[in-house]
Parts: sequence; structure tokens; C-alpha cells
Amino acid sequence: MRKVVVKSKVPNGHSVSSGNWVALEEDSGKVFLVEMVDDMTKIKGLGVFNPTEIIGDSQIGEEIVIGQKILTRVSPRLPELYKGMKRRAQTISAKDAGVLITRLGIGPGDIILEAGLGSGGLSLHLARVLGNSGTLVTIEARDEHAEVGLQNLSRAKQCLPEFPNHHHISGDISEVISNIEDLVGNVDGIILDLPNHEPAINAAVGLLKTGGRIACYCPVTSQVERAWETCESNNLEVEWAGELMERQWGKASKGGMRPVNGPFGHTAFLLIAYKN
Repeated sequence: MRKVVVKSKVPNGHSVSSGNWVALEEDSGKVFLVEMVDDMTKIKGLGVFNPTEIIGDSQIGEEIVIGQKILTRVSPRLPELYKGMKRRAQTISAKDAGVLITRLGIGPGDIILEAGLGSGGLSLHLARVLGNSGTLVTIEARDEHAEVGLQNLSRAKQCLPEFPNHHHISGDISEVISNIEDLVGNVDGIILDLPNHEPAINAAVGLLKTGGRIACYCPVTSQVERAWETCESNNLEVEWAGELMERQWGKASKGGMRPVNGPFGHTAFLLIAYKN
């Protein structure tokens, strides 16, 4: 397996202006992230145009017409970055990301290991809460997924007011433990979004600080069961396992409120384990 370490080009503790990127939102809620370059640029869903000429010095809240679309300029914060991100692999939802961050107790200054970068949806949420003083290590075995995820993180660095020290390692987590140790030593939390959690848990548990937590994101219940058993065999205490359901509500056409039509809110099963 090829092993490549890529360190963030933005120094830790350096705030980056979002002036190079703007967020444009349709009435439907769809968000387009546009880099402000003075050149003809093709934006999927918007066509080909010069962002500097069309968007210019517009302000947050102003309407902008591009082709047949009327859009509103909004601030490129975490919700806009998440809505407008490029996607390839399945993305961990905001509801799951929030619970993972809360149950692992992740905050500024922590060192977090995320295996299964994918499109970087969870990484965006982690970066926002870790801030300048935190460290994020991402692992991804599939280069085509990592390419998209790292693009989303690179864009986030230019938009968020703070961004953690970021390292990316290409490869299987069970084969790059020494690389992680060389970079950051022990970690405060581990999040695994992988097809097979058992080898990753066995390999990474030694990186976890006493009092730290490990989380597994599992699409099916059989993965939860195997992850649970593997955690216990490594003397980790399973604190919580389950699923989170989400159902959006909206205004009814004749008054009142009703559930919005759409898929019911199951996404995956989560497991959280603690190291004594």
C-alpha cells in the first residue's frame, strides 16, 4: 500500500479570509461555492461566467442574477460549506457529526484521528470545533475519494475563521500506525468510517489516550456487533450504540405544520467506546 503524508499548507494558528470564496444560495436551499477569480469559470449548475464581473462587490444578502437563476449571496460558514461541498463517497450527515463530536467530547486543542476521509463532510465539522489549537489527522485508502475530500478541506481553510493543524495519510489505517505516531503521538479521539472496523480498532487502540474515546460509523447492524466485540476484546468500555432518527417539518399549504415529504431520517448506526 502506498503511504503518503500531506501536511496542511496553512500554518496552525493562522486565520484565513474567506474573501477568495463566496457562497450563493437558491430559494430551494442549494448552495454554490464560487472562487472569486477574474477569469471565465465553469461552475456546475450555473454555467460559464466571470465571477469577478458578475458577483463583483456584492454584499451578503444581495441578490445576484446568473443566467436564468436568481441567487442570494450568503456567508460561507459551516452549513454553506457542507451544502456546497463536492461529493463522491457517502457523506456523514450533520446530525451524526454533531453527536459524534459531542459524545467524544471533541473541542479546541484536541488531537483527532479520522479514518475514512471520504468526501470530507465529517472533517469540515471537526475542523470547525478543533480551531487553530487542534490537530486533525485524516486517513483514506482510496485516492479518488481523498482527492475530493482534500479539495473540500482546502476550500474550508480559506473560509473558516480558524482551522486546525491538518495531516493527511494515504493508505489503510492498520498499515500506517507508525506514520501517525511519528506525526502526533497519542490522540484524544478516533472516528472510524470503514467497511471493516475490527482491524482498525485492533491497530489504533494503542494510539488512544487514557480517557479518550473511539467511535465507529456502521451502515449495518452486523458491523456494530463486530465492532462492539472488538472494542471489548481490547478492554474498551462501550458507552453507547444506536441510531439517530431525523424528520423535518414544514408549513402545510392550508395552515399548520406537517412532516416534510422525503426519506425518513435513518443514516447509520453509531458506537462509542471509552478507554479506561
